[in-house]
Amino acid sequence: MAKLKLTKSAVDAAQPQALAVELRDTLVPGFLCKVTPAGRKVFMLQYRTNAGERRKPALGVYGELTVEQARSLAQEWLAKVRKGGDPSAAKAAARAAPTVKELCEKSMEDHSKQRNKPSTQRGYQAVIDRCIVPMLGRMKVQDVKRPDVAIAMKKWSHKPAEANRTFSVMRKMFNLAEVWGYRPDGTNPCRHVPMYPNGKATHLISDEEMGKLFRYLDYLETDGLGLDHAVLPLAIRLQFEFAGRRSEIVTLQWDWVDLEHRRVVWPDSKTGGMSKPLSEEAYRLLSTALRQDGCPHVFPSPNHPGQHMTTGEYYGGWTRILKRAGVSHVGTHGIRHRSATDIANSGIPVKVGMALTAHKTVAMFMRYVHTEDKPVREAAELVAQRRKTVVGARLATDLVAAP
Repeated sequence: MAKLKLTKSAVDAAQPQALAVELRDTLVPGFLCKVTPAGRKVFMLQYRTNAGERRKPALGVYGELTVEQARSLAQEWLAKVRKGGDPSAAKAAARAAPTVKELCEKSMEDHSKQRNKPSTQRGYQAVIDRCIVPMLGRMKVQDVKRPDVAIAMKKWSHKPAEANRTFSVMRKMFNLAEVWGYRPDGTNPCRHVPMYPNGKATHLISDEEMGKLFRYLDYLETDGLGLDHAVLPLAIRLQFEFAGRRSEIVTLQWDWVDLEHRRVVWPDSKTGGMSKPLSEEAYRLLSTALRQDGCPHVFPSPNHPGQHMTTGEYYGGWTRILKRAGVSHVGTHGIRHRSATDIANSGIPVKVGMALTAHKTVAMFMRYVHTEDKPVREAAELVAQRRKTVVGARLATDLVAAP
C-alpha cells in the first residue's frame, strides 16, 4: 500500500502485481486507486459513517474518470459523510430500488389478492400487462415523475376509457409505494394529471319507453312465449325490482330466496354479501315463478342444462326484447340507472336508496341518478311563476305610490 499524490502519471505507471495494490492519495483522506492483478484500475473511497461503519465503495474506473474527476467526487462524498450521510449506502439503495414492474407484482400479491375479487384482480392484471409494464415497467419507482404519467396518458388517448382505468390502477399503486417506503409521502406522480372525460352517458329509459317495455313483457308472458325464453320477462322484471346488477340476477338461486320473511340474501356480489327485502311485486313474481326440477337456479340457462343463464344469454334476450318493443337500445345496466332514478325521485332518503341499490358511497349512487326532463320543466315553471309574482307585486306597489 503506497501513499503518494495521485496523478495521471502515477496511475499510468502503476503495474499489476500478484495481489491487488492500493495507491492512496495524500491530498484527500481515504481516496485511493486499486490496481487489480488483471490490470484494472479502480478509484475508491474509504470512510466511516457517523455510526462507525466502515465503507469502501468504488467511485469509478480509471479511463471513465480522470484522476481529478475521481478526486472531486471523493471530496463530494466526504462532505456528505461529514453531514451525517452515507453515500455508499444511498447508491446501493438506489440500485436495489424496485422498478414499476416489481411494484405491480407486489401490489397484486400483497394488496389486490387480499382485498379484491378474482374478477377485479384479472381486470387489474390485464391493465398492468397491456399498458403499465410496456410503458413504465423498467423505470425505478422513485424516478417516475408527473410528466412520465402525463406522457403515458397521452399515448393511451385513442382509448380514453382504458386510459382512465389504467390511471386509476397506477394512482393506487403509487399510493401503496408511499406506504411501503418506495417514495416519500405526498409524491404520487399521478397527482394533478387529468383523466379523460367520461364517455357518452347511459341512456335513461323514459316513462314512455317503460310503458312499451312492460306491455311487451305482458304480451310475452301471455301470448308470445314462443318468441323468447320463458324466464327472460321474469329476470327483467326482477332486475327492475331489485335495482340489481346483471350478475346478481342471472346467478340468483332459490336457496337465497326466503319467501316466508320476504327477503333475498346474496352470499356474494360485486360489493360482497348483501340482503334485500322483497317488494310486493317481487314477492308475487318469485312466489308464482316456475321451478325447473333439479336446478337450483331461478333463471336456468336455455343452452346449458343445470347451469344458470349466462350474462351473454340475458343480454342477448334483453336486446331482442327492446327491439321488438320499439324501445331505444340501452344495456342491461340501464335498468339499474332507471331504478336508481326512480328511488331518488320518490323522495326516499339517500341512505335508504343506497341500501336498495347496494352502492357503497353517495357519489357512486348519484352517478346512477338521472335528472328527468319533466321535473326540470316543472321547476322552471315554478321559478318563472315566482318571478312573475314578485314583479307583479312590485308594479302594483309602484302604481299605488305614484301621485
